[in-house]
Amino acid sequence: MPLWLRTADPGFEAEFHTYVERRREEEADVRHTVSAILADVRARGDAALLDYTRRFDRLQVDRVEQLRVDEEALVRARRTCSPAEIDALELAAERIRAFHQRQLPQELRSRDGLGVEAGVRWSPIEAVGLYVPGGTAAYPSSVLMNAIPARVAGCRRLVMAVPTPGGEINPLVLVAAAIAGVDEIWRIGGAQAIAALAWGTESIRPVDKIVGPGNAYVAEAKRQVFGRVGIDMIAGPSELVVVADAGQDPGWIAADLLSQAEHDERAQTVLITDDEGFARRVAAEVERQLEELPRAEIARTSWQQQGAVLVVEDLLAEAPALVDRLAPEHLELVTADPDTLFAHIRHAGAVFLGPLSAEVIGDYVGGPNHVLPTSRTARFASGLGVHDFMKRTTFLRVPEEAFRQLAPAAATLARAEGLVAHARAVERRLGEAR
Repeated sequence: MPLWLRTADPGFEAEFHTYVERRREEEADVRHTVSAILADVRARGDAALLDYTRRFDRLQVDRVEQLRVDEEALVRARRTCSPAEIDALELAAERIRAFHQRQLPQELRSRDGLGVEAGVRWSPIEAVGLYVPGGTAAYPSSVLMNAIPARVAGCRRLVMAVPTPGGEINPLVLVAAAIAGVDEIWRIGGAQAIAALAWGTESIRPVDKIVGPGNAYVAEAKRQVFGRVGIDMIAGPSELVVVADAGQDPGWIAADLLSQAEHDERAQTVLITDDEGFARRVAAEVERQLEELPRAEIARTSWQQQGAVLVVEDLLAEAPALVDRLAPEHLELVTADPDTLFAHIRHAGAVFLGPLSAEVIGDYVGGPNHVLPTSRTARFASGLGVHDFMKRTTFLRVPEEAFRQLAPAAATLARAEGLVAHARAVERRLGEAR
């Protein structure tokens, strides 16, 4: 039974606070194990990669170069996929590419009243590593969502790391990589893959930024290499909040909740409504639909242990504040007037407006990125986009008259901070060196 709360009840605030703050991430402390793996790969390079690949992925190869996926393997993978699957991937890629091309920033250049020219120039990150969870359950849609914005941004080298336990890989992952324009694909995974991408080995050149989800070891490895390279985010369990009024189809809402619950036993799904009878019809639909799902046990555990139903008195007056406290990865506003609700909400990774804007459309073919902030980080973070694969460089040009007006203030502030060399750098240009 999910948590069931009514905002009108006296104990609501305390119970909701506990629900918002409770930890859903994996509790295992893998810091020391990951640190040792990173140090080993950094020290021994290819030899360490081969050892870990034999140990964790059960792949026996003599050289790291044998772990690189070649063109022939990509052709074979495409042949094993159905035309409908390939068409769906290509449609998704086209829509993702089009949306992210509209995100490309423009150079900023301005001149103020003193004649000082200032601006911002954008340039792509040179090389990006894309981590993709492996095995037959990997997600080709995530390959598109990570690789296409990087390619749109102009990154010159895209390197994908994907573990292939026992040699198995979802062929659609390889097809997605080819469609997205990935340059190198390596059959390596875990913390050792993150180490190879961050520091490089004899066979794998390092990258400048690493993106993509992974298990606790991959997440911890990304934490530890941050600073050496950039990272996108530390992804937690999936989240969906649905705000729905009584005029909606309970079966649709139940299906949406289960679409996230089936990801992971730690996934969080929340229904907010102003009609308790409607909430009970949705809950009954969840139980009925669970019987039809191949991943029913995962979804049931998620719904019962992490799910919640919040019954409010007034959706517009109460739901936005509850949503902002949850700061969910995904938010569906399934009401008669979703735009008015949306205007009052500040914290959500992605928002889906209206009954037909199912979150699943966003997972695959909507266009905006599905790599989104979790664990309430939507309070300060955004979903993946073209900007994540670019960097800003500011520039400044100061003409003589402007310099003479600005330099005295700069020198005054420098001396106030005790930085005499700073002051002298402008004073010498004024002929006032002290």
